[in-house]
Parts: sequence; C-alpha cells; structure tokens
Amino acid sequence: MLSKRIIPCLDVREGRTTKGIKFQNNVDIGDPVEMARFYYEAGADEIVFYDITASHEKRDIMIDVVRRVAETIFIPFSVGGGIRTIDDMRAVLLAGAEKVSVNSAAVKTPEIISSGAKAFGSQCIVLGMDVKYVGEKENIPSGYEIVINGGRTYMGIDALEWALKGQELGAGEICLNSIDADGTCEGYEINLTSLISDNVSIPVIASGGAGTPEHLYQVLTNGFADAALIASMVHYDNYTISDIKNYLDDKNVKVRKSW
Repeated sequence: MLSKRIIPCLDVREGRTTKGIKFQNNVDIGDPVEMARFYYEAGADEIVFYDITASHEKRDIMIDVVRRVAETIFIPFSVGGGIRTIDDMRAVLLAGAEKVSVNSAAVKTPEIISSGAKAFGSQCIVLGMDVKYVGEKENIPSGYEIVINGGRTYMGIDALEWALKGQELGAGEICLNSIDADGTCEGYEINLTSLISDNVSIPVIASGGAGTPEHLYQVLTNGFADAALIASMVHYDNYTISDIKNYLDDKNVKVRKSW
C-alpha cells in the first residue's frame, strides 16, 4: 500500500500567502518561500502552490515566486493558477515544479490536458477541480457542479462527469477542492471525495475543510483519498505536520514518517 500524502497548500496572491473561507475574505498570512521551506523541513510530503487570482485577472503565473520556492525545497512541488498553454506548463516546470495543475483553463479548453500529458507525461498533469454542491439537477446528476475563476463562474458541468473526462484526457491526478468546506476547518466533504475516488483510477487529493487530524483520517479512509491538502490547521499553528502524521500512524494509516 502506498503511503498517504500530507500536502500543505499555499494560496498566493500578489506574491504573498493568503487564506480565506469558501474563497472569500482572504487575509495575508506570510511569505510563500519561507512557508514552503518551513513545511518542507517539518516533513511535508509535497507542496502545492496556487496563484489564486491569475486566471480571474487573465495574467501569467508569478514565475519568480515559483522559482524561489523550488530552490528552497526538495520534495515534489505542484503549481497552478493562470496556466493556459503548453508554454505556460513548460515555464513552470523549467522553474522547478514537478507538476502543473490546470483548472479553469482545462474546463474552457480540455485539450490542454491531453496536450500537456503528451508533452510532459501524465504524471506531471494535475486536474484541479473547484466544486460546489448545488443539488441534483438534470445536467448535474451528482449534485456537484464545477466552478471556475476562483469560485466565480458556475459552468453547468457535473463534477463526476468532468473527473472522468479529465482522466480520459490524460490527467495523472485530481486535486478535488470543495468550495463549501474550504477554510471552514469543519472537515472535508466526504461524500464528494468518495464519489470521485470510487469512480476514477488515478490518485485523488482531497482539499478543503481540514481542521483536525481526525478530519484527515476520515477523508483518507472513508473518503478513499490518496492524499490530503491542509492549510488553515497548520498555517495558524493549531497543529504541526508531525502531530498529524503521528495521529494517522496511531490509527494505522500508512504515512511517510518524518520524525
């Protein structure tokens, strides 16, 4: 059995790490380069970096920040936000990232997934999905809808349908973010996570809602996620990565030991 991964997420706006609740009311919480180094040294399995306003502002990702983070850490590093072309992907990978995450651009132009997988390998392509529960509808049979542009634009696309299509196009991994749970620290959206994990064969990273180590245990076991993204619970010093891994290890969840 592969170890479950614990992945701190750095949402970056204007060169600074920020955190909000349900994609709103973001506050500045620190320098992304310093925070990436801290989490790397604390035992994180990977780091995820999102330039959260690049797509909405129709600008390129902050390559200089990506490069500085990559020079600081020596674990897998995934970057998303404002990646719209193969050239954008290449620039991020050349700056030191191991993976690129496509979200809004992939919904608008799905062939970017297949083109990226062909150019760089499926293992480099992460399909980011921002999802909102809207109730079951004719065009949203699962009740979960894809939302893009940082939670601003509802697309009328069913989340499960999109996950399956992304996998078919060549995505090597899905990062599944619940807008409803984001920043609440009340637990992951287990129903959503298990729905996607049960129906795809590629790894699924659960995102949104982590507040306690128990929340990670639930999403990694009952939600069948392969990895869990964390933010507020470590950004605000409520828990350390060692606290989380010790708890999971005690619960017989296989993790990479960092102590």
